[in-house]
Amino acid sequence: MKIVILGAGQVGRTAADHLSREEANEVTVVDIDEESLRGLQDRLDVRTVVGNASYPSVLEAAGAAEADILIALTSSDEVNMMACEVAFTLFRTPTKIARIRAAEYTSRPELFSEEALPVDVFISPEQLVTEYVERLIHYPGALQVLDFADGKVRLVAVRAHEGGLLVGQQLRALREHVRDIEARIVAIYRAGRSITPGGDTIVEAGDEVFFLAARDDIRRVMSEMRKEEHPLRRVVIAGGGNIGFRLAKALEKHNQVKLIERDAKRARRISELLENTIVLNGDAADEELLIEENIDGTDVFAALTNSEEANILSSMLAKRLGARKVMALINKPSYAELIESGSIDIAISPQMITIGSLLAHVRRGDVVRVHSLRRGAAEALEAIVHGDDRSSRVVGKRIEEIKLPEGASIGAIVRGEKVIMAHHDTVVQCDDHVILFLSDRRHVEAVERLFLGSAR
Repeated sequence: MKIVILGAGQVGRTAADHLSREEANEVTVVDIDEESLRGLQDRLDVRTVVGNASYPSVLEAAGAAEADILIALTSSDEVNMMACEVAFTLFRTPTKIARIRAAEYTSRPELFSEEALPVDVFISPEQLVTEYVERLIHYPGALQVLDFADGKVRLVAVRAHEGGLLVGQQLRALREHVRDIEARIVAIYRAGRSITPGGDTIVEAGDEVFFLAARDDIRRVMSEMRKEEHPLRRVVIAGGGNIGFRLAKALEKHNQVKLIERDAKRARRISELLENTIVLNGDAADEELLIEENIDGTDVFAALTNSEEANILSSMLAKRLGARKVMALINKPSYAELIESGSIDIAISPQMITIGSLLAHVRRGDVVRVHSLRRGAAEALEAIVHGDDRSSRVVGKRIEEIKLPEGASIGAIVRGEKVIMAHHDTVVQCDDHVILFLSDRRHVEAVERLFLGSAR
């Protein structure tokens, strides 16, 4: 697949890193910064073109005429939209994805209809991160909460703690503990290493456990891994940028929200737009301010400024002063694991959250949802099954008969409104939404081939 990525910023670099490592892809990256491209080319097997991403001559040099997908990820919404327009008008590039940040654009979906701007898919990293953090606050104790099948099924990552009912017991005991619900543990990571879960696998304290469950059953399953936590009511947000503002707006109806913003003009502006949020003008790393605002009574401190250094420092300070849970927005994925092993509970990586939205449109077969996990090493995806028992490798077959690559497992099937946890004798049918977990994303091409609708 020939892919042109416009923009070598943090999201663009992450996309290039993921996509270029898959053998079937030929990736070209365009940016005006020659030095950024040189660093990318030294590290990855990609072609680079220097120039303005919306110029016809630059897109032609990048191969837009032969490209299967154009992904516009520059920092300018207008450049991204114009690049899609040029790619469609001059080169008829089949699929065009644009990063659109401004709510002025994203709140008007009619702008991206067939008769208007030729953007096939627009993604808003800020909105994706906001929804991600909101789900974490909704499920106290979760490390990740990811949606499949329009939210009917969720994949949840949780750290097993002493006191959890299943800790120290075999996985098969889960069915005895929660007889009236179905859940499936699809992966366990112990000291950074993947363990393939089986009925006789014993859950240990400290394990990172990934499980699939219907949305209404998540809390019951989480209580098996750790003591149930009280709801998170009092939230302090550091940073009144796009993400901080959106999160405050999403939470203020049901939570007590305070937002700290350094810029006085911005603080005044967002205080007028928010209804029930207390907006404070100040520095979130100011110890006196945090003490004055009763940080020791705060359930969640979320540092969401544009500076990851400020996010790290303010989160560590808030934790030391008594905040129950702290989250920090970290742009460098390599920092995230180091930080989570310290006093910061959850490191939020916008690139890892955003890349899933891109991968869902790059994957072959009818793949409708992709989530990148474990800093990009693992992947979970939702694929729709097509065909019949003659044309498909999976239709009419029991789970145990499907030849999945090592480290891949089918966790659940959504059939209409019904959620079915996958067992060895579950039979796959046409139009099923199959949810898979891959502990090693290098096997993703083998999984894709299963869902291409051809038995050859």
